[in-house]
Amino acid sequence: SVNIVAFGNERDGFSEDNQQPGLIWSYLRRSALISQIDSSLSTSHVGNPVFTEYQACVFGNVRLVVHDCPVWDLFDSDWYTSCRLIGGADIIVIKYSVNDKTSFQELKDSYVPMVKKALNHCSIPVIISAIGARKNGVPCTCPLCTSDRRSCVTTAEGVQLAKELGATYLELHTLNDFYIQKYFGGVLEYFMIQSLNQKSSEKMKKRKKMQKCHRVQPPQLEQPEKMPILKGEASHYNADLHNLLCCCQCADVAFYPEDLSTAVEAHKIILCSVSHLFMLLFGVKSPSNAHDASTLQLAQSLFAVETGDPFPSSARGVPPCVPPVRVVVKDSVFCSCLPDILHFIYSGAFQWERLEEDIKKKLKDPDKTEHVLEKVKCILKTPGKLNTVKDCKSHQIKQLYNTSLRLFFNTPVLADVIFKIQGTTVPAHRAVLVARCEVMAAMFNGNYLEANSILVPVYGVSKDTFLSFLEYLYTDSCCPASILQAMSLLICAEMYQVMRLQHICELYIITQLQSMPSRELASTSLSIVSLLKKAKFHNSDCLSTWLLHFIATNYLIFSQKPEFQELSVEERSFVEMHRWPSNLYLKQLADYRNYIHSQKCHCTVM
Repeated sequence: SVNIVAFGNERDGFSEDNQQPGLIWSYLRRSALISQIDSSLSTSHVGNPVFTEYQACVFGNVRLVVHDCPVWDLFDSDWYTSCRLIGGADIIVIKYSVNDKTSFQELKDSYVPMVKKALNHCSIPVIISAIGARKNGVPCTCPLCTSDRRSCVTTAEGVQLAKELGATYLELHTLNDFYIQKYFGGVLEYFMIQSLNQKSSEKMKKRKKMQKCHRVQPPQLEQPEKMPILKGEASHYNADLHNLLCCCQCADVAFYPEDLSTAVEAHKIILCSVSHLFMLLFGVKSPSNAHDASTLQLAQSLFAVETGDPFPSSARGVPPCVPPVRVVVKDSVFCSCLPDILHFIYSGAFQWERLEEDIKKKLKDPDKTEHVLEKVKCILKTPGKLNTVKDCKSHQIKQLYNTSLRLFFNTPVLADVIFKIQGTTVPAHRAVLVARCEVMAAMFNGNYLEANSILVPVYGVSKDTFLSFLEYLYTDSCCPASILQAMSLLICAEMYQVMRLQHICELYIITQLQSMPSRELASTSLSIVSLLKKAKFHNSDCLSTWLLHFIATNYLIFSQKPEFQELSVEERSFVEMHRWPSNLYLKQLADYRNYIHSQKCHCTVM
């Protein structure tokens, strides 16, 4: 079989015909060598397509599997899946549109280093396909004219990118039969044939090794039993923050129209994490530190923060029972759309097209709609990130938002709770904790002492482990430094019932143990049996089952260690039953060795 992985989008984002078939599908459909095409779509937790899998036959009966990933977000959201796809690929295709300079720059700066890391010096052929005809005509050679270099990707830039990856560079001006079948298809089929030849050569070498002994064959060592596969849990980070807006727990800001008739509650930490304007509004940044004077002017013209609260019953119980800050929205049209704008921000701030539709339906006036959307873009504007209306795209806003809460991790800015652990203090924000952790939501909103306290003691975990736990709540990612740290974080996640973090730690431990060579496994001071006991005690059933299979698969190593005697009777029985190599194989191997020894002792002449 031949496995091909394709990354990137060949559409420039400005074309009116977005239904035109892509490069991969066009090749599979038009090539005379391809038959029996079947496709399936894999989606993420939010319903966005991650990759399309095509299965077909090439060169008659050779199985062809193609994974087409049009969105590079897979590298950000699921590093393990992206590494698995690249590691199993025989050929990699990277596509981009020559008329989308922004996406190309993002590919070059952010994702090419990730591809290099995933390849890890493997000799996998890479094809870089620059697709489309440049819309601004022939590039100007004048050294003072750079207008034509801003919107299109030049051939020199594509060739330079290919050199960095050691790839083959192709320019496909249009997706017609010539460029797809003869040009792109010719190069792709050349690499297919090379891959098949290499696999055939490896098979022949294996056959020759197996045919050395003709008279008495040695016993065949069967492969160990397949270990249980641990499936990761999809992220619900954006859904957690969106639910926080719906239930309005720990709200510390309320938006009012000028007549104070209604109120829309929100959270400073969420608003400040996505907008410099809100940082200025709530005093997180001083006006002297504002990089853009227009942001300060917009904040002053659009909002007015008032001291005092005429509605004390609206307090949400944030210690010590401080009512939400009252903010008057001066623009009545913008104020009428504020609930939709907040839902857009809290749900991940990347469904821009949906926000446009919601505001259009509500206002039913193109001028007013454009007025509101323009203000939203200005609110989200960040120096160097989103500077023009043209650049306000969903995927760019999403990339900005995913890392924004990290700015407030382990900082006293806007903090309303302080954890005391091992003699030190760690500031945090109740809104984030309540949204991301059900145990803390119950703790801060129920009849518990912590509900009305700013200082909350933490027991049973170390400061470093608790900081890693909080970092996951704020950023939806974690990077344990070792297996022991991952186990400590797993215990903390089980204590606070954060199941996805527990699964991430399980997957990290399994990945690290699987990559450990036998010699290192035999000499390590890490107690696998101790990990097994902790996994069972803290209800990590998947990890405990996997560790039992791991001990059984490496029976000859672990049976020589003192910790092996600490296994319970039930665990010992399971390991003996599933051990590898089995007792039957060892007996057959001993008989074979005795036979070979007896043959050497006899005189060959007599």
